[in-house]
Amino acid sequence: MQLEAFDVGRRPELAAQLAELGEPELTGGRVLAQHRGYWLVAATDGETSPFEPRLLTSRGRLREDPPGVGDWVAIDPDGAIAAVLARHGTLMRQAVGGPTSSQVLAANVDLALVVESLPDTNRSRVERLVALAMSASVPAVLVLTKADLDPDWEARAIEISRELPLTATIAVCAKDATGMDALRAHLLPGATAALLGRSGAGKSTLVNALLGVDRQATRPVRAGDGRGRHVTVTRELIGLPGGALIIDTPGLREIGLWSEPEDMFVEINQLAADCRFADCQHETEPGCAVRDAVNAEDLSAWRNLAIEQAAIANRKAVAADRKQRSRLLRRRVKAAKRESRGQ
Repeated sequence: MQLEAFDVGRRPELAAQLAELGEPELTGGRVLAQHRGYWLVAATDGETSPFEPRLLTSRGRLREDPPGVGDWVAIDPDGAIAAVLARHGTLMRQAVGGPTSSQVLAANVDLALVVESLPDTNRSRVERLVALAMSASVPAVLVLTKADLDPDWEARAIEISRELPLTATIAVCAKDATGMDALRAHLLPGATAALLGRSGAGKSTLVNALLGVDRQATRPVRAGDGRGRHVTVTRELIGLPGGALIIDTPGLREIGLWSEPEDMFVEINQLAADCRFADCQHETEPGCAVRDAVNAEDLSAWRNLAIEQAAIANRKAVAADRKQRSRLLRRRVKAAKRESRGQ
């Protein structure tokens, strides 16, 4: 894979974190792409970023928590990833088909770009993607693509972003560069942004517009229902002109939250402080300060999120119990093997 060199970001504490692992021969790097069973990693010493991408495997003990795109990792002399360093801004979802396991979409993310196309916007989907970002304490910018297809995009932008804790809402058109300068203003040198959205929303087209070259493959949406077709199949960390980094991701069909989002519905939570009952569900309870003051659609979204938060807590408890049982089983197997060898 031929890649143009770019700065993969700064990790001031990289040397200290490598030293804590107690293996002097380890070097640092950042995961650029994830494939089946191996990872493309760019080596770095933390001060400068010599671009030496290599395809690496990982040590067996990382099987339960494999590296993800954007991760900073420790590399051993044999060319294997020995450890995943501490993460921040980790975008995670419930693994598809596995309600008690999670999947890392992108790691060490500073900004989430929630991408939704005009004119067929879906507010419910946007809410869930923003909630996914909020659950990782990652600020979110809503990017409405294909603005040229919707003459009323300004009103639509206000409608879809109402009540959501967004840093900004930007309508763009990659064809004529509408809104692109406003988007670039949020992409700071050395910072990592991640694209979140369905197939066909225009994520790869957006990356190409930011790069100024057609690097990412794109395909038109289906004529019958306007749905996108998966073109991007691998998550990838890409360097942009100006020094920002962006993680392009495949389209998300299922958006099962894994962590509880904070400050998702700020106004509702503030109003709820004046409800008569601390556990008010804002339905038929007397003395409710929310029910008549909030848009019915926003209140319905708040209730749905509350239900999902309860499910998240249950899934995590089940996953933690399963992990503990697995550890105990491995210990028993090892003990049995030692005992058999001693006989």
